[in-house]
This record gives sequence, C-alpha cells and structure tokens, in this order.
Amino acid sequence: MEPVKRIVVIGAGHVGFYVAERLSKLLKGDIKRGQVELMVIDPNQHMTYQPFLPEAAAGSISPRHGVVPLRQALKLCTIITGAVTEVKHAERKLMVQPFAGPAREIEYDEVVVAPGSVSRPLPIPGLADTAIGIKSMGEAIWLRNHVLQRFDIAASTEDPDVRRKALTFLTVGGGFAGAETLGELEDLTANIVKNYPMLDASEIKWYLVEYANKILPEVGPEMGAYAARELTKRGVDIRLGTTLKSCEGGHVILTDGEEFDTDTIIWTAGVMPHPMLKQTDLPIGPRGHLECNTRLQVATGVEAGKHTIGEVVEGAWGAGDSAQVPDTSDFPMDWCTPSAQHAVRQAATLAENVYRNHVGRELKPYEHKYIGSVAGLGLYKGVANTYGFKAKGLLAWLMHRGYHLSRVPGTGRKGRVLADWIVGFFTKREMVQLGEIQAGREPFEAIAAGTDPARAAKSVG
Repeated sequence: MEPVKRIVVIGAGHVGFYVAERLSKLLKGDIKRGQVELMVIDPNQHMTYQPFLPEAAAGSISPRHGVVPLRQALKLCTIITGAVTEVKHAERKLMVQPFAGPAREIEYDEVVVAPGSVSRPLPIPGLADTAIGIKSMGEAIWLRNHVLQRFDIAASTEDPDVRRKALTFLTVGGGFAGAETLGELEDLTANIVKNYPMLDASEIKWYLVEYANKILPEVGPEMGAYAARELTKRGVDIRLGTTLKSCEGGHVILTDGEEFDTDTIIWTAGVMPHPMLKQTDLPIGPRGHLECNTRLQVATGVEAGKHTIGEVVEGAWGAGDSAQVPDTSDFPMDWCTPSAQHAVRQAATLAENVYRNHVGRELKPYEHKYIGSVAGLGLYKGVANTYGFKAKGLLAWLMHRGYHLSRVPGTGRKGRVLADWIVGFFTKREMVQLGEIQAGREPFEAIAAGTDPARAAKSVG
C-alpha cells in the first residue's frame, strides 16, 4: 500500500485556514483515497476573522459569528487542538502540546508554517499590568465588558477621581486595529451614555496616541487626514508624534508631557511574528520572520522586492504575518505588510503551489496589485481608498462592510453576520455587559468556602 503523505498546516488564522480550505478541495480525491492526510494544528478550535474584532467589541455582531469552527469548515482535514512547541524540519518532525496530557511528536512530509503574529509589547512601565490587545475574540469580548462596566462604576461612585478615571480611555497605535477599535468603541460610548442620566457625554475622554505623524496610513494621506479630522470632531484627542512613556497603576504619562489616569489602555502599536518561530530550525530573518521567496517556499538569500528564488528549504512553506515575503507590486514596500489582504491572497497562491508541487507542475510566484483599503470608524462612518477611488462617511462604511462580508468564510457565516447588521439597523445598541463570565468559577468557589460570592466576583475588568 502506498504510504500516506502528510501535509501539516501550523496555524488556523487567515493563511492557515484558507490554505487548508483550498488544499482540501484540490487534494480531495487523494485525501478520500487515503493517499494524503491534511493536518491543521492550532491552539484554538476556530478561525477568527480579525477584521470583525472591532465590531464584536462594539456589539455590532455576535462574537460567535466572527469565528469559524475548524471541524465544521474543514471536514477533510485532521484537526489537532494544541500548540506547536518545536519544529525539527531536518527530521520532518514537530512537537505538539495538547490542552491535556503529554506532548506528542508528529512526523510530516511537508509543512506550512503560518502561526500568524502577536501584539508587539514594548518595555513600558506598567504596560503588561494595565493594557489589553485586540488580536482575539476573547480580547474583544473582555474589552466590551470592561468598557461598559466603566459606566456603571462612574454612575455609582461619588468619588470624582474614580469617575474621571473610569470615563477616560486610551488607544495606543493609529493603524487599522487602533483606529477602527477606537472608532467603534467611541461610537458605542457616545450612545450608551444616554442611558445614564447622572453622567454627561462631555465627561467621556478618548485619546489616540500614535508615534508617526499620521493615522491610517493604509488608506493614503488624504483619507487618513480626513479620518483624523472626523475623530477629532467627535471629541477624540489625537496625539501624533507621541508615545506612551509610562502607565503604572493606570497613571498615563505621554512623551509630550501629558498625564492622566485611566482604567482602559488598548494596545495596538504593531505586531511581531509568533514566538513559536524561534523554536524551529528554519531560516529566520532579522525581524524575526520566516524567510520566504515569492513562490512562498521557505528559502534563504531572497532579495527584497524581487522574484529571487534563493536557496529553497524543500518541504517548507510560509506566508502571512509570520513570513517575510518580497512585495513585487508597485506599492513602495520591500516586503509584504502584515495585513489580512495579503494573508488571504498569499494563502491562495500557497495552496496552489503545494498542489502543483504534489503533482509535479511548475510553481507560480505570488503577485498582486495594490487595490487600496477600507476602514470602519463606527456606525455609518468610514474611509476608503480602492483602485484610486476615495470615499468617506456612509459610502465608505458600506464599502467596508460589503468587502468584509464577501471575505468571511461560509455562506451560513455570511448570513449570520448580515442578520446581526440588519437587526442592529432597526434596534438600539445593546449595552449589556456580562462581566461575570470573566469571573468563571470564582462565585461558586466563594460560596463553597463560605464567603461572599459578590465580593469574589467584584473585580472582573
């Protein structure tokens, strides 16, 4: 009997999920005949559609509608829920740590390394203790509960300092994640404050701190400047050319000298390749990325912005945020940026090349044309710059939603997201926060120990 060829996909983000989805269709016959096994390994049992995280945090879509269950969507794949802790490609082996039980060794023939990226922290005093990122649905849910809970805190206290701190919010980073998350949450807070007669909208303070001299560079200077003006009109204090110096105990000190207290620091100041890459014997570039050529093979000696092949590491592939792939488009960048747009397109090329390699056909390079970007800044607000066409306000917002609705996997998932939007159009914003879910078993443990469960669960944000 012919031995089974095992192709392992590490990571089920935008690259890993779409590679597995496409490959399972291309190799459907071989998989059903038992000649090929397509395995996907990820710590989560779902793929998160990250562009929906700001809307999930604001309550515009249900959190479960922004994720895709792997076992339901990738029926021809073997799904392993666990973390890859080591890759020995020279031996074609890797180690996986499941949620429970001992680590297991898995042998493979080819590997697609796509663990994605993580938030990039900086050695800022207090950052690790006070800030939160927005890279997962769990973080989005936590952030929503936390922000809504600030209003109950502010409305229930007689201490002006506690009230001021609760109603002050800081976002660090003015790219897509920062500007969209701030835009959605500012829009949310401006609406829910109407339900608190003891609070005034003027008490809500939003800050956006960005090291560069502009925000949303992805949509171009004109649309980025428009977004900054619109957010400023909504009361957002935008600090350009500024960084966070310290935030110990929620006391924020900016490099421009501004100081204030806040309970909420949203950290979106860039991403970095997944630390797992350090536990491999594959070539890693100077910025910590997996080195790849334009055919999305892992390779060394690849030149920026050119179709160089380099010295190929056979049987290893990479793409997305964790990979350093030359950008050969007219866009003035040496390497492809860590964006969902690149990840989805690279995934299609990578899957095609794995299949071509399997059947002995010539590989094709990853080539793309820069089509621009769209960004949502709250309900009915947005900016867009696509194919040279620039839009703002309602039209840009519709373009933003339309694009992402077309990209989210699965007809059923599209229908659920669309239903959320339609219901939201005819109803008021939902202001319920379920902070108790973050306390988990603490109330029960308190009761079992004979203490006050309310006291045990009082600090959930």
